[in-house]
Amino acid sequence: MRILIKNISHLFTPDLRAGYGKIIDKKNVHLLIHDGKIEKIFEFHDSTPEVDQVINASGKAVLPGFIDAHTHPVFWKTREDEFVMRIQGKSYEEIAAAGGGIRNSVRKFREAEKEAIKKVTRRRIRSFLEYGVTTIEAKSGYGLSTVDEIKSLEIINELNEEQPLEMIPTFLGAHEIPDEYRNDRQAYVELVCSEMIPLVAERKLARYCDVFCEKGVFTADESRRILTTAQKYGLKARIHADELAPFGGAELAAEIGAVTADHLVQTSEAGIKAMAEKGVIPVLLPGTTFFLGKDKYAPARKMIDAGCEVAISTDFNPGSSTTQNIQLIWTIAALKLKMLPEELLWASTYIPAKSLSSEDRIGAIEPGKQADLVILDIPNLNYLPYHYGMNHTFMTIKKGVVVFTRSG
Repeated sequence: MRILIKNISHLFTPDLRAGYGKIIDKKNVHLLIHDGKIEKIFEFHDSTPEVDQVINASGKAVLPGFIDAHTHPVFWKTREDEFVMRIQGKSYEEIAAAGGGIRNSVRKFREAEKEAIKKVTRRRIRSFLEYGVTTIEAKSGYGLSTVDEIKSLEIINELNEEQPLEMIPTFLGAHEIPDEYRNDRQAYVELVCSEMIPLVAERKLARYCDVFCEKGVFTADESRRILTTAQKYGLKARIHADELAPFGGAELAAEIGAVTADHLVQTSEAGIKAMAEKGVIPVLLPGTTFFLGKDKYAPARKMIDAGCEVAISTDFNPGSSTTQNIQLIWTIAALKLKMLPEELLWASTYIPAKSLSSEDRIGAIEPGKQADLVILDIPNLNYLPYHYGMNHTFMTIKKGVVVFTRSG
């Protein structure tokens, strides 16, 4: 099957030879896809090969499909009541301490049947495709019991076989201390390490293990134990780090060789240096800071200047960042993290692919790579974060197949 995307005004892709923040802008080109992979890019005046299908980009721009490297898509009920509480002056931490937050979602998740959760998740993840996202990292974490964490990961894996959005699963049994273990947190850590992780690994339900290393959640020592246990079972480490307070999470990520450290709003200079030295990828979530009504954002420029390859993500979840619009995250990251559009392209395509050990096949537009593409109705790259709050997606293509087209 050969597909031609013709009349592309700009083809934007990370310049993998020049390095982070450098891009290639090919003007007035066609793109040929063969059996789901990119075959070649050629100019308008070149001869056009015979093809089975023609897609007219009509002077729009083509980018690699966006990759969202930190999401929590498998939950049951939403938490808009907590959003109103924040408007009224309650902080995220205060709501969580009173039994809201993650534990609120856990109670609701446990009450629901697997098929009901799967149905609503299937409908929910469709929105990622509409915003040009072709791959996400998908975490469990709203079960916090062996049976419910397994249920969450089964949903991710089953939906991977049923619909086009690619979801790379992460086990997040250490998302919070559930209600029944509040007075015996070490027993819960033991449950995660001795029962959940071995079962997840045995059934090959996840590629990564994550932990919420934060004041009031899991300590650095507890996080170290959980993540090093996961590594022994073949799961790679990711870590929620230094979001609400400086807690040594970035340093821990570097120490144990985690693939990513995520959030990092309050991370230290030493943590930034350690991540740069060890090649830990910072996954920054400015939409979360925005949605929680906080003023301090992650120090992206310090990380980039130190040599870190920064990724950005929606952090889609029911409590602290209820958006799937990665294009909106571009705008927030530009204004609050002071990241340039060229850096944002890297941060939402190739670097997330690298964080998911998938950069050999996705995250850039070049011959041989998978044809995961988004066609955007934008005149130039700067326009994407500039015209904010909009969905500029005209078409989303996954493995050479059109999976979303804007109507009208």
